[in-house]
Amino acid sequence: MCRLPRIAVTEGAYRCGFGRYAGPAGGAGAAIGKPIGPTARGKRMPTPRASRGARVTYRNATVADLELLVDHRHRMWSDIGNRTEAEISEHDTRYRPWAKQRLRSGELVGCVAEASDGSAVASGLVWFRPDQPRPKLPTLVSPYVLSMYTEPAWRGRGLATRVVRELVATVRDAGYPNAELHASRFGRRIYRRVGFDRTWEMRLWIDPRFAPKHARKSSRTRRRTRKGLDRVR
Repeated sequence: MCRLPRIAVTEGAYRCGFGRYAGPAGGAGAAIGKPIGPTARGKRMPTPRASRGARVTYRNATVADLELLVDHRHRMWSDIGNRTEAEISEHDTRYRPWAKQRLRSGELVGCVAEASDGSAVASGLVWFRPDQPRPKLPTLVSPYVLSMYTEPAWRGRGLATRVVRELVATVRDAGYPNAELHASRFGRRIYRRVGFDRTWEMRLWIDPRFAPKHARKSSRTRRRTRKGLDRVR
């Protein structure tokens, strides 16, 4: 059973309750900042093969998992399909230092699912992000679940559901009353199963060059409609 660490988070300062990480097979700091796969070049790590009845264990993500987490996030974006590989790879170079700093501080906490051979087959993170004051909510931190990914050969086995439940338990243990996320079409059933409700966040792309492909297409359609170009003749 995976029990993620209790996170003590104060307004404007983040710290992890379990203190300094003593990493596996090499101690604290082992493998930190050293790529373990070709993610930085936009290529994928090999997917481990799943077998019937394979045992899966769950553990805390650490800074030593940085390249794994970057790789899983890269593949998440690839599967969503609204960004090019070049755009995702460029994003990797910015996400890596961002995640590294927050994993060290405890502002970013994660769960990794491992097969019996030690291969990481799923992961997810929760970011204790700063937020604005809101009525009835006493905290200025809004826990946000992100970067959920399961290896294709291991999907449909409940791994993502378990990872989300562990992240929600971490938020609950830390004393926060809610958690948020942005659900792609792949994860909506999982999040509803855990108890997430749909909300009505909206976004305006002021510069459409930065919008995903589907958003750019929708924007063009709206412009055509306003000009009367799509009227039925």
